[in-house]
Amino acid sequence: MSNKPGDRKNPLAKAQRADRNRKIAIQAGVAVVLVGLVAAIGIGLAMRKSDDKSTAASFAPVVTHDQSAGAVPANITSTGAIRIGNPDAKVKVQVVADLQCPACQMFEQNNSSALEAAVKNGSTVVEYNIISFLDRASNGNQYSTRAANAAYAVAAADPSKFQAWLASMYSQQPKENGNGMTDDQLIAIATAAGYTEPAVAQDITSQKYVAWVGDETKAVFATGLKSTPSVYVNGKSITDGQTLMSPNGMQSVIEAAAK
Repeated sequence: MSNKPGDRKNPLAKAQRADRNRKIAIQAGVAVVLVGLVAAIGIGLAMRKSDDKSTAASFAPVVTHDQSAGAVPANITSTGAIRIGNPDAKVKVQVVADLQCPACQMFEQNNSSALEAAVKNGSTVVEYNIISFLDRASNGNQYSTRAANAAYAVAAADPSKFQAWLASMYSQQPKENGNGMTDDQLIAIATAAGYTEPAVAQDITSQKYVAWVGDETKAVFATGLKSTPSVYVNGKSITDGQTLMSPNGMQSVIEAAAK
């Protein structure tokens, strides 16, 4: 703001200053709204109102072995997913997630028990597409990509322990715009989940599947997916926020699909 003596005597200058101040206030308000929108990006489709009557297509990102620029992890499906459970189960749940995504953490914490139980009772197979687009939220250490790499490293070693590992990862999710986990921390979580093989630690530190993660992420977004978590049951997109974000909200959906 100008403090020139002439300004104090000039009504026009005073009006211009007031107008400028109003514009600054409006811009600040817009900035706050934008920050809120950015913070909400993770929940995206998950919280979309169910009044969209269009039928969701089956999710099928195709990343075949000969399309990957780097090492291809073992124990993945033809659509790049980590499969947990009987592939012939009546119910197929597909979960697309980023390990840095707070909304994915919320979904996992509310529904991991339901998903694990459904796999255990044989009614359901769960397929996880772990992608990476939130590296910007980890102070430059590319946590999103390194965590996704770790996901494929542990799944390649033993898918049967993957859901327990995933729950542990989300329970220790770093804050957005903070420091992401170090490789040593990722290895410690893997070890605690039963992945004690030296190869797993090596795959984490060498970032063996980083190229794969990049391919998988591009392929997933090429399907039209807009955000994470995105969840599908027998090919139908589940967009009701109450289902996705309430404790065991997925249980009733799975039970209905199993009938």
